Amino acid sequence: MFVVCKEHLELAIDQFVDEYEDAPDIVDIQEVSFTEWKPPVHCERCAELARFLVV
Repeated sequence: MFVVCKEHLELAIDQFVDEYEDAPDIVDIQEVSFTEWKPPVHCERCAELARFLVV
């Protein structure tokens, strides 16, 4: 699972496919809410705001 900004989305998708050999689901974390998990505020690759969850 990766939490990334728009700029790093393609890189996260590529990494997911390399690791799991399957297409990921991509969730816009600004449009959904989770009851038991709070997503990180920042991209895991830079200081930009996190926007997508790649699972």
